[in-house]
Amino acid sequence: MTSLDEIAARRAFPNAFAREFPDRPAVIVAPGGDALTYGELNARSNQIARVLRARGLKDGDHVAFMIENAPMFFLAAWACQRAGLYYSPINTRLTAAEAGYIVRDCDAKAVILSAAFADRAAALITETPDISALRACVHGELDGYERLETLAEAEPVAPIPDEREGQPMLYSSGTTGRPKGIIRPLPDRDVGAPDLLLELLKGLYKFNHDTVYLCPAPLYHAAALWYTLAMQRLGATTIIMPKFEPEAFLAAIADCKVTHTQLVPTMFSRLLKLPEEKRNAHDLSSLEVAIHAAAPCPVQVKEQMIEWWGPIIYEYYAATEGVGYTFVTAQEWLARKGTVGKPVFGEIHIVGEDGAELPAGEEGVVYFGATPEFDYHKDEAKTAETRHPSGWATTGDVGRVDEDGYLYLTDRKAFMIISGGVNIYPQEIENALVIHPEVMDAAVFGVPDADMGEQVKAVIQPVDPSTAGPELAERLRAHCRTELAGYKRPKSFDFIEALPRGENGKLYKTALKASYWKDQRG
Repeated sequence: MTSLDEIAARRAFPNAFAREFPDRPAVIVAPGGDALTYGELNARSNQIARVLRARGLKDGDHVAFMIENAPMFFLAAWACQRAGLYYSPINTRLTAAEAGYIVRDCDAKAVILSAAFADRAAALITETPDISALRACVHGELDGYERLETLAEAEPVAPIPDEREGQPMLYSSGTTGRPKGIIRPLPDRDVGAPDLLLELLKGLYKFNHDTVYLCPAPLYHAAALWYTLAMQRLGATTIIMPKFEPEAFLAAIADCKVTHTQLVPTMFSRLLKLPEEKRNAHDLSSLEVAIHAAAPCPVQVKEQMIEWWGPIIYEYYAATEGVGYTFVTAQEWLARKGTVGKPVFGEIHIVGEDGAELPAGEEGVVYFGATPEFDYHKDEAKTAETRHPSGWATTGDVGRVDEDGYLYLTDRKAFMIISGGVNIYPQEIENALVIHPEVMDAAVFGVPDADMGEQVKAVIQPVDPSTAGPELAERLRAHCRTELAGYKRPKSFDFIEALPRGENGKLYKTALKASYWKDQRG
């Protein structure tokens, strides 16, 4: 019998595993939810691909869908992936107006909506009047939508005859304005042919067909989507959670014998703030690799995680735009605390305000060269802003490299505070605040100051909301006096029930900051 390794080597696609290992689990929902075998994943995604073809969608056309973390998400994604289509998974937290903008902007010809979002169904029809091919629902009935499961059941389970690799067109998080679609040419390769990114991930993280990969993040985010699809190209098993809950996450590792997982730093913080007895209540011995990315991780938080889980924590720095990829092991990080690693894909260039490349140790905008190009859909000006005259590209992060080529990030250029002519980066201050035992999360930004131009404001999400007030603010001031230079310390503290942080770990400061600046606009 053909081995899983042999299959993965020649054809990285679910249909290859379905032929010889149809009962192998591809997706399991934890805790205690639905499951999907490779046989089911292959057959049902083939049927949906046939529905899309029957409705006139051809290579390069676009599908948008809003589906919760459920097996159906993968059926929709693989249907598009094998039909040469672009597809845009939509953030399930968006309003109908926000989702409608993405559907219109990407020129979708088909929309798929889960009945879980029935509250937005009617309004989304109004927002997207030009949908020409298909408006479908899953997981229930919705007025104005055809039931996709019913349409698919009438189709053969064999692959469409003109299979071709499609790919996602994801939208940026929109931290500094409306989200932008990130588009690249469709892959020029046979369906399921292994690609360089998949080979890179296998080497870095020891992924193989025996991997049990736990994804606690929303599947519409780039890392969650790319890594779970990669698992299904390898014949591995993916565990998904409806949402991240610290205790349920630890239980899933123990119950499913998870070998690999990926988190963001806010998840680390929430795990560490569990009581000791709850942290130690589950057997985590199966865990071989824990990956983290998406946002900078405070040094003390990562130190505590390595102390708890051991040197199995790997970090990478990348972007949805596909601009570069750095990587660092736990051992390397412990020797260079704060680094996000060295490039394994692309070459780093640190650039000053004048556009000149800076030497090691100096801080500037982080650019990557020798990477595939991307465009922001329908926005040539924004695309041009990312490019250096030398052809390098950036997503706006600021950092430095050391003499050995290790990258250290400071913050995003757009979030920099200028107070009395001094540049202050909020990330360092947020990292200092979040290690305080009474702080669950923190946002720092500049607010108007008549004398200094801007002053440092901290907005705090307390662990215990009842502690919010002047006494906690004074304890935080005392904490900052031991952690930060005087000019970096927040001049004032406000408290909030929950900060606007996405489940991808990114903090959406724009609206929060805007509320403090609204009276300053002319």
